[in-house]
Amino acid sequence: MKIPFSKYQGTGNDFVIIDNRNDAVELNKEQVHSLCDRRFGIGADGLMLLQPSMKYDFEMKYYNADGNEGSMCGNGGRCLVKFAYDNGIVKSQYKFMAVDGEHEAEFGDRNWVHLKMKDVADVQNKHGNFILDTGSPHFISPVGDVMSTDVVEEGKEIRYSKEFKEQGINVNFVQQIEEDVIMVRTYERGVEDETFSCGTGVTASALVFAHNDIGFNRIEVKTKGGYLAVEFNKVNDETFNNIWLCGPATFVFKGEVEV
Repeated sequence: MKIPFSKYQGTGNDFVIIDNRNDAVELNKEQVHSLCDRRFGIGADGLMLLQPSMKYDFEMKYYNADGNEGSMCGNGGRCLVKFAYDNGIVKSQYKFMAVDGEHEAEFGDRNWVHLKMKDVADVQNKHGNFILDTGSPHFISPVGDVMSTDVVEEGKEIRYSKEFKEQGINVNFVQQIEEDVIMVRTYERGVEDETFSCGTGVTASALVFAHNDIGFNRIEVKTKGGYLAVEFNKVNDETFNNIWLCGPATFVFKGEVEV
């Protein structure tokens, strides 16, 4: 069966996207893994299906590159909104359903896609590192020089440690550049490697590095794949709401693939 697909990327975090509003496409774990393979397939950090929805503009179904259904992907959500727009779902504001619940999205300055993330009400401080869930679970490790950090080896050690091995966790190494500017590098579970950017990881990192103790914050974030921004309201050290992940979402190419 030939399936039309599109490739999109958000700050180097890339995705295969399939329009499945007619519910005709069903993929198993091996097929997803094969499509995401960078040598033998299309190549991507993940695969998404744009699913039909009676209540929302669409539903987001996300698979990690290993073929397993994944938790929320922030950059993926932004790319799916741009894909929806490019394929006829043209709106000023979007509402869609993902694995972690309802999301809103809109286009902002520079044609960036702004995606509303779920509220956060639990941040654990583990000896100067932090654990929180922004739709996916994240471990935040502040470092002095993020570019000299061995992200793959150190990230893998934490991800496969006794505490996290069973469920897995994404590991972010974060350097503060200025009061409101950070740089983030992420070891992503499901990809089992460093990705050029991770939207939920960038979001989690920005919350930890809030520069205003209470109220509105905007954190500029540099990743290996480009620049993002996170806007949010800080209630206290563990509670954050009105969280928006903002950044580019870019069409790369489209084609057909035999599955």
